[in-house]
Amino acid sequence: MKRIAAFCFFLLSIGTIAQAQQKGKTYLFVGSYTGGKPDRGIHVFSFNSKSGALKEEGAAYELTNPSYITLSPDGQYLYACADTKMPDTGSVMAFKIDSLNGSLKFLNRQSSGGDNPVYLSVDHSGRYIINANYSGGSVSVFKTNTDGSLQPRLQNIFFPGSSIVPDRQEKSHIHAAVYSPQCDFVFLPDLGTDKIWIFGFDTTQAQPLERLKDYQELAIPGSGPRHFTFHPGGQFAYCIEELSGMVSSYTYHNGMLDSIQRIYANSNSHELCRSADIHISPDGRFLYVSNRDDGENNIAIFSIDQAKGMLTFVGHQSTYGDHPRNFTIDPTGRFLLVANMASNTIVVFRRDMKTGLLKKTKTEIRVPSPSCLQIRSYGKEQGAVGSEE
Repeated sequence: MKRIAAFCFFLLSIGTIAQAQQKGKTYLFVGSYTGGKPDRGIHVFSFNSKSGALKEEGAAYELTNPSYITLSPDGQYLYACADTKMPDTGSVMAFKIDSLNGSLKFLNRQSSGGDNPVYLSVDHSGRYIINANYSGGSVSVFKTNTDGSLQPRLQNIFFPGSSIVPDRQEKSHIHAAVYSPQCDFVFLPDLGTDKIWIFGFDTTQAQPLERLKDYQELAIPGSGPRHFTFHPGGQFAYCIEELSGMVSSYTYHNGMLDSIQRIYANSNSHELCRSADIHISPDGRFLYVSNRDDGENNIAIFSIDQAKGMLTFVGHQSTYGDHPRNFTIDPTGRFLLVANMASNTIVVFRRDMKTGLLKKTKTEIRVPSPSCLQIRSYGKEQGAVGSEE
């Protein structure tokens, strides 16, 4: 009888798991600032891709300022920049994701190799992670173990230089690390030196990041390149410049960028802007940028010429909050979610697939100092990934 009961329980468990996977779940993972003290730092919400509703599922505790997070390509692991803005420290953390309930299991942490880590990218294989250290002016490369945990860093590169805005560009400030569509190059926007550093990426080498002669894109002095993204088609690339408030557009081929356009993203002129994040809709038709200046706090919307890559301004949408540091688009493309860091809210907008315009939904939740959003569908929608930057 015990064997029969155990077998029945086993079948019931398999059925429950299969049912959950068949239905599919979408989770929103939220990185945040914790005021420099260990606290609940990464929040997990289930997301309704029909209504835009969010439901809290859990969190990771005893974390200090896990300000930026990213997911592995298969959605099994979450990686976080931690100890951001803490003096003389910085770390990268690894977590295992339970796709049935969204819970996070801590795996391990490694030193980031520089102060104030602010950005992480994972390559297509899920085996290599690149971290950008803003205050440290450096990037580091990590390899993962088969269980998703992090090995000690393979490589740590520091960058020289400065530019013309004394209090913001006194030295290098690497603000992002983005793989090319084929993961054979890495692009590093440097707010401090007005450069986009371009490196080769070769996993057959012990130190995969390779300096390439003449492979750097010079930005306009004082522009402050911040975040960078590729068009889904792979032939165009776009960089939001934090200090100028401009989007620079490029054609892309084999590691090389050719500038084709610069267009203003702010709604008003500012001596120094505070533009932040940039993403493209899954269908590749629209580009979105967040602006954080006083009188801004909005999302700029642009349509993309699919043949030439040029941007046309569509409009601005208030984020109904303060300091939209980061945002993401859900895997269906129907919703855009904004993290208003200073007003402690996440606001969900419905996205018009034809016009690109945004309309606020009823979903607005409170999260302390949300600074990064990543969204992922599991089960029947598995394979569809939201934000990657």
